[in-house]
Amino acid sequence: MSQINETHDPQLISWVESANQENNDFPIQNLPFAVFKRKDSNESFRAGVAIGDYIVDFAALVSHQVFSGDVARAIELANQENLNDFMSHGKDVWSQVRLALSRALRQGSDLSEKMKTCLVPQSEAVFKLPCVIGDYTDFYASIHHATSVGKLFRPDDPLLPNYKWVPIGYHGRSSSIDVSGQQFKRPKGQIKAPDAAAPVFSACKRMDYEMEVGIYIGSGNDLGESISLDNAEDHVFGMCLLNDWSARDIQAWEYQPLGPFLAKNFASTVSPWIITTEALAPFKTSWHRDEADPQPLAYLESETNRQSGAFDIQLEVLLETETMREKGDSANHLSVTSFKHSYWTVAQMVTHHTVNGCNFRSGDMIGSGTQSGPSHEEAGSLLELSFGGKESIALKNGETRTFLEDGDTVIMRGWCEKEGFKRIGFGEATATILPAS
Repeated sequence: MSQINETHDPQLISWVESANQENNDFPIQNLPFAVFKRKDSNESFRAGVAIGDYIVDFAALVSHQVFSGDVARAIELANQENLNDFMSHGKDVWSQVRLALSRALRQGSDLSEKMKTCLVPQSEAVFKLPCVIGDYTDFYASIHHATSVGKLFRPDDPLLPNYKWVPIGYHGRSSSIDVSGQQFKRPKGQIKAPDAAAPVFSACKRMDYEMEVGIYIGSGNDLGESISLDNAEDHVFGMCLLNDWSARDIQAWEYQPLGPFLAKNFASTVSPWIITTEALAPFKTSWHRDEADPQPLAYLESETNRQSGAFDIQLEVLLETETMREKGDSANHLSVTSFKHSYWTVAQMVTHHTVNGCNFRSGDMIGSGTQSGPSHEEAGSLLELSFGGKESIALKNGETRTFLEDGDTVIMRGWCEKEGFKRIGFGEATATILPAS
């Protein structure tokens, strides 16, 4: 589990001036990882770390021999077209690189002149997935979301009996996960109206987003060996924003008895930056279970998880319609909530996933499931905000939505802030719906 250390000092200032600006997502206390190259170039994709409005180019760090010894070898591990190899080497290696970069980017660093030759403006970069995502599992970890959705379909019994006992999840599709900026066609599939005798084949009419947190596995575990609760976070490299798009009308017809299929596998969008668990250490908070609810079984219970198992990550969703883009209007805020409301912690999800001996591999991803807060305004999907499509949501330009239309762009943002520490951000995860083919 990551501890507070010198890299979190709120007094640290970088010689990269944009990193010191108020509310910049990427101060020196953050240093998230991504894979990038310059736009319209023949360069290879390679690793980089965000600092202010710039990216520290790992290829340049290697070619200019900025670091030496173990740090240089660790940076060479990351200087590839994906971060899997670097991620697999574990938290000591990740922390070593983070500390070296923090010291090199601080005001007054002896390495500042060398480092300046290794910066690329973020405005000149394009990104791809930061790692090869071998397997993807989506959980259902927000009790507020599960209850709200359950009430739409089972008003008298919204939560199924197992929900409060076991972290619910299903295996998703990794091949259709893409990085922010994704555009995808509206999916098609079987849809059955409640009063119809038979389904029809149609384009989705109830297109929705899901505001989630993506959790990247760093070091895996051997097949047959489980990961204990208090060691679980040591296997997590970091987190990102995740939009797990959902075709609600396709989902309603197909999900019984085996769960989501075509309603979920056509697109998922992640933000390009992985915010490391070490960077998130100051924003951990206590986790609790209502005394009236079943308490976790022994393998999902520990004092450490109770004291600091939750992450207070603010999660915001905005909508930009095609009309807004054409007129140059700003996007419309839809909701904001916090990941701290999750019914199950990151550690509990990791531990439960492996308790039967399932083996994680570096780069595997866990989705948290839609994150909704206790109030309606904190809902992480349109399904909840529109009460299942029964109430239109008024946008500030006069348009309305119950579900998403072609041309709509959904923008997700995330950040952490706490008194005594520097605010850090996740950047954005954006994607646009195109008409069905």
